[in-house]
Formats: sequence, C-alpha cells, structure tokens
Amino acid sequence: MKNVLLLEDLPEIRAWMRKLVLQVFPSAQISESARVQDAISLAAAVKFELALIDLGLPDGSGVDVVTKLRDVQPDAQSVVVTIHDDDEHLFPALQAGAFGYILKEQPRELIVEQLQRISQGEPPLSPSIARRMMAHFTQKAKPQTSLLPHVQLTDRESEVLLRVAKGYTLPEIGVQLGLSRHTIADYVKQIYRKLNVSSRAEAALEAQRLGLFR
Repeated sequence: MKNVLLLEDLPEIRAWMRKLVLQVFPSAQISESARVQDAISLAAAVKFELALIDLGLPDGSGVDVVTKLRDVQPDAQSVVVTIHDDDEHLFPALQAGAFGYILKEQPRELIVEQLQRISQGEPPLSPSIARRMMAHFTQKAKPQTSLLPHVQLTDRESEVLLRVAKGYTLPEIGVQLGLSRHTIADYVKQIYRKLNVSSRAEAALEAQRLGLFR
C-alpha cells in the first residue's frame, strides 16, 4: 500500500486512524485532511490506493469525496469509517462507490482485521453492516425472482465480476485476462447495469449470491 488518504475532522480520531493504517500497512504514505474540499483537492493531485473517509465533515459529506475518487481515480478503494450505521448513510455511500464501510465504535482489533481484508481483495465491512446489506439485497431481489433467469452474465462477465469483487484494479484484471483496461472498463459497466449495482461492495455481494466465490 503506497498512498493513503485520511479524511477526518477530529485530530484525535485522525491520529487513531493513522496508527491503524500504519499497523496494517507499515509502508503507507498518508495524506490527511479535515475538510471535504481539501480532500477533493488532494484527490486531484495525488494518486491514492486507499481512502478512509468520515461522512460528517464541517463543510459537507464524505460521500462527495467517495464520488470524486470514483470519477478521477476509479482504482482507488474508498472505505467509509463512521459512527453512522443507518440506511440513510450506508446506501448513499455504497451507491457513490464506497468499497467498504467500517464503524468506529468497534474494538480496535476488529477494525485492524477488517482493514487487512483489503489486501485479500475483500470489502472491509463491519458485521452489522454486512448483515444490513445482505438483508437489503435479499429483500430487493424477492419481487424480481421471476426475472432472475433474464439477468445472466456471460462467462467473461463472470470472470471480470469475480475479480472486481476480489478488489483487483482494472489494469490488473486486464493483465490477468489478456484484455485492455478500456475493455475491462466496458465489461464492468455492462455488469453493473445488468446487476443494478454501482459499487464494488455491492458487486462483491452479487458475486457471492451468484456463487462465483469457490
């Protein structure tokens, strides 16, 4: 892990997050910000691999930074770190492109474990958040049961989806499959449209539902 962005307005929490990052990724170069606009400026100037983003900032919502990173650095993995565990905060963050969602109130060792999952290509999700997401998508799928046969992925799309869900970047997937980054990007757009998802975390859940993880 090279460059990491921390967006958190409280200095003591920011220092705590820095220690967590360095515990998991000792060689990380960390850029810190306390405001949304400063973080957006950093996103335009520095290539980040990981961003840990609080939601409630003095000048706006961290969701705006998730959106900015999705647009200008699609390979960066945005992880929300927050106190908010309700649908009103969770799903807008996922729809904006968040790769993970971690609750600050958890024990330190659990957060470290969740951050370690990033290197394994797994979305870092607090247990209660994972349950909430599964319940949401299970409920969402029920009225569409009769339509599921029409939502089918090709073998190539399934290969791409599995790698997206595991956290590989578009260039990495291209190398693995012998395709260009732009071709992989087109596949990802098709997959997201077919599955009606808009983030890696949602894609990972759909890959699991489709039985792609073995």
